[in-house]
Amino acid sequence: MNNIWAPWRMEYIESADKTPGCFFCDALKSPSDEKHYVLMRDANCFAMLNKYPYNNGHLMVAPNEHVGDLLQISRDVLGEMMNLVGECRKIIGCFMAPHGFNIGINLGRVAGAGVLDHVHIHIVPRWDGDTNFMPVIADTKVLPQSLDGVYRAFMKEKEKLSKKN
Repeated sequence: MNNIWAPWRMEYIESADKTPGCFFCDALKSPSDEKHYVLMRDANCFAMLNKYPYNNGHLMVAPNEHVGDLLQISRDVLGEMMNLVGECRKIIGCFMAPHGFNIGINLGRVAGAGVLDHVHIHIVPRWDGDTNFMPVIADTKVLPQSLDGVYRAFMKEKEKLSKKN
């Protein structure tokens, strides 16, 4: 039997439901975007890489306000969040060239929400064939690029796109 080591997952397993506070709020307050993998900030929302991604390039858009439900967010903020989703999708599309995207919101634990009290939108790039025997048979996902690498590539592509506009 072959083993695939993913030691960074242990941090998530050990800290799940034990970490005080909110990592979205912590990232928002931090002076270091790179440390928290914050990719973009708008007036009322921001985008960051998921530290425990389902797929390479998996990121999230969250409101600045700590709220747990869409019904607590104004239409203006929801619109700003969707605009940021679009910008992120465009940038990811430029440098990762995925064949598609899963974009969605999980509200409530039974819906798959890992963070119950700070609503956020997931943006997950997908490629033909990115689901294979590993997740089905071995309950394991292989990610081919580090978070630092994805962060640097995203920021480089963002800078190139901003120069074009």
